[in-house]
Amino acid sequence: MRENADEALDSIVQGFKRFRREVFPAQEELFKKLATAQNPRAMFITCADSRIVPELITQSSPGDLFVTRNVGNVVPPYGQMNGGVSTAIEYAVVALGVRHIIICGHSDCGAMKAVLHPQSLEGMPTVKGWLRHAEVARTVVEQNFARCDCGQEHLELLTEENVVAQLNHLLTHPSVAARVASGKLFIHGWVYDIETSAIIAYDAESGRFLPLDGEVVPMATPRSRFNG
Repeated sequence: MRENADEALDSIVQGFKRFRREVFPAQEELFKKLATAQNPRAMFITCADSRIVPELITQSSPGDLFVTRNVGNVVPPYGQMNGGVSTAIEYAVVALGVRHIIICGHSDCGAMKAVLHPQSLEGMPTVKGWLRHAEVARTVVEQNFARCDCGQEHLELLTEENVVAQLNHLLTHPSVAARVASGKLFIHGWVYDIETSAIIAYDAESGRFLPLDGEVVPMATPRSRFNG
């Protein structure tokens, strides 16, 4: 049986109390360092899905990841929408000087299901408009995988192609493009499988998704053209 609203809130509050009582004291020195500054290792752009916890997946500590979440791990092309994602990217790159940006999709993504079945978005005009940024991925799949039906394989391919599409959108942002070209910034495209914990990563050189835990870490970054 699903918990009611009061039970849900109580669970969250009790979790905070445990954090304050048990977790915080053990990491107090870390939080003192973080109180006045941050120096994240990477920006992590992922879906708003409650099952995706970037810090857990990567075993990162507070201050390690600059996280941005939205429906469908979307990155709007530069200039189309000066919203939260674009602002966060610019701040991460220019102000914080992150060296890596990771775009992470995931299995069983409700946003990708909605892209496949847009009729499910009736009554949600804002979500429908937002997911137009993923339409390019659907077109790529439909025109290049003729035998693919609307089942699990179709969803998996769409999820992967959406990550590639958002990587392409990311490179339209001037702050990103300039630093990638000079070898000062590296971009990555991942797909996380909720059931198995596996991650596949886009490899720009081969044009394929490969296991992240293989012998060589796949890289989505184009080759730099200028000395850093």
